[in-house]
Amino acid sequence: QFLRQLGIHPDWQFVDVYGMEPELLSMVPRPVCAVLLLFPITEKYETFRTEEEERIKAKGQDVKSSVYFMKQTINNACGTIGLIHAIANNRDKMNFETNSSLKKFLEDSLSMTPEERAKYLETYEAIRVTHESSAHEGQTEAPSIDEKVDLHFIALVNVGGHLYELDGRKPFPINHGETSDDSFLEDAIEVCKKFMERDPEELRFNAIALSAA
Repeated sequence: QFLRQLGIHPDWQFVDVYGMEPELLSMVPRPVCAVLLLFPITEKYETFRTEEEERIKAKGQDVKSSVYFMKQTINNACGTIGLIHAIANNRDKMNFETNSSLKKFLEDSLSMTPEERAKYLETYEAIRVTHESSAHEGQTEAPSIDEKVDLHFIALVNVGGHLYELDGRKPFPINHGETSDDSFLEDAIEVCKKFMERDPEELRFNAIALSAA
């Protein structure tokens, strides 16, 4: 529904990934061009995120210039940012309506920096007003400042044969290594499993695939 509101033809759809075992992954329609992961931000995760950022800054990583990445500056808009990351990095596969608000946003923001894209989204009413309908984060009221746990969306995409994690809270995309169109779903789920292994007591993980309809 949200994709249609943004002017995308329904030849792609978001479907739930019911489990990470091969037989459950086999139920997901192929091809899959992106995976969104919803996960809890916990102290364990924040510690890992800081260490990961320092490690990549020290060692460096290869990120293709064609990866579309944007920062997140709007609270609780991670569902929308995840969706934009999923669509933007597969825009050659999407069929947009001529008056699509998302198509216009992507065309306008292609030459911008990740920070400029975030600022542009803040002013872009057509996407911003519908953003919470995609996020289904279950937050009826804003969490308090002391709230330790929050739920957050990231996108996993295949750009040029590499699997990238796109998280607007991070300073840059994370390159998780090589992938292919055929193995992308399985490769993305392996990344999701690492998130779960870091927080074994947590149950609030949910994966959604952008699949061919």
